[in-house]
Formats: sequence, C-alpha cells, structure tokens
Amino acid sequence: HADFATMAPADSVEVVGAATGLAALAEFLGGIDLSPLWVTLKTTLTAIVFIFILGLAAAYFSLRIPARAQDIADSIFTIPMVLPPTVCGFLLLLAFGKNTAVGQWFIDIGFPLIFSWQATVLAAVVVAFPLMYRSARGAFENLDPNMLDAARTLGWSNAKIFFKLMLPLSWSSIAAGTVLSFARALGEFGATLMLVGVTRMKTETLPGSIYLSISTGNNETAMATAMIMLLLSAATLVVANLLNRPVGATRVGPGRKAAKRGAWHGRKH
Repeated sequence: HADFATMAPADSVEVVGAATGLAALAEFLGGIDLSPLWVTLKTTLTAIVFIFILGLAAAYFSLRIPARAQDIADSIFTIPMVLPPTVCGFLLLLAFGKNTAVGQWFIDIGFPLIFSWQATVLAAVVVAFPLMYRSARGAFENLDPNMLDAARTLGWSNAKIFFKLMLPLSWSSIAAGTVLSFARALGEFGATLMLVGVTRMKTETLPGSIYLSISTGNNETAMATAMIMLLLSAATLVVANLLNRPVGATRVGPGRKAAKRGAWHGRKH
C-alpha cells in the first residue's frame, strides 16, 4: 500500500467535512451499483415467461393422464419445491455440466450454458415452476367437470375448452400463482450460485450481491440491497393478494348492515 501527497499553499486548500443526515443518505444511494437489480429483473422477467407456459402445460397434462400416472407426474413436477435450492443447482450442474452430453452439445453449438446468464434463467425456472404448476392445477381441479362435459357435447375441441373456458374461469388463481412464482424467482440464490456462481455485471443478481457484500465486509451495500429485495417482494405479495381476491367480494359497512337488519325486521312485522 502506498500513499501519495502533493504540497499546496494553505489558502488554496478547502477542508470539506463528510456529509451527514439526508445528504449522506443521498450520497450513499447515488453510489449504489444498480447492475444487480437489472440482472435480477432481466432474469426474472425472462424466467416467468417459461414458468407460465410450462406450468399451465404441466397442470393440464397431469389432469388428462390416468390417476396412478397423475401421482407420479405430480411428484416429479413438485419435487423442486421441497428440495433445497443447492441440491437443485447441483442436479442441474450434473445434467448440464461441461462433462455431460447435453453440456457438450451446448458448447459445440457455441452456446455454453454453465456459468452464463442463460443458466440463471434456467435455475429460476426450475425452482419457481412448482408454484405455478400447483396454482394452475388447483384452479383446474376446482372447475365443475359437468360444465366441461357439456362443452364437449356442444362440439368444442379440447383447445377451445382450455382457452375459452378453463383459463378465464381459473384466471384469478393462475394470476396469483404467476406473481408468487415471480417472487420466488426474484429471490433465487442457492441453485444460481451452484450453477453459475456470481459474476459482476453478468450473473450477479440481488441475492448474489448481498452475498458478495457480506463476504467483503460491505455491510452498508448489503443492507441497501436487502431493502430493495424487501420492497420488491412486498410489492409482489400485495399484487398476489389483490389478484387472488374473489371477483365481486366487497366489504359491507355498518350502515348497510343496519339497513339490512331494518329491512328484515320490517318484513317480519
């Protein structure tokens, strides 16, 4: 370590104290590196497209196969939810690593998957997919089967039943599941760390940035990043609750309750 100094006249030197209060906060926020936020949003927004499509397809498929096969398919589709994220990342590394046929194929076509940004999307899809699948399957199971059979007797194809009947009637639960899957993909860390590591400006997501900041003793940056994660997670949960609220559900105020009681007593007398 070396320090360098330059001699200067005393009247040309101005001593400026460190900023305090709101000025210190503004200076700190202005110096935060926002690249992890953009990497996280890019990863999550890309992953949620695959999660949405694959979750709906898996839920629809699992309900159209025999009952015994449904149990097996449900276990396979749900197992990433109960496995530790590091185990999911390790299994993905075994499946797509450089020493595997699949990983070597990606390398041969000039698209190495491991330790790339695309692998962060893969990790997010795997860990958040079960939430979308369970939400969509639960919504489809709650539909009246007689209504679906009636649509078939009218000559509707399976595709028309799915897009014109099943999706609109299940949309609130599917939308809530999509938002929850988004929140899960937003906070993914274990599988991502195992599969791609943390490379600044490339695969450094918000959870990875917190990990690096704590490892280097930069607790202030870790706290700021954690607050960003907290705000994003809280916002997604609020949206999920709003989407999952039954359509037409309203709160009846005391005045309406009293009016209803008065009307009931009037009819009784």
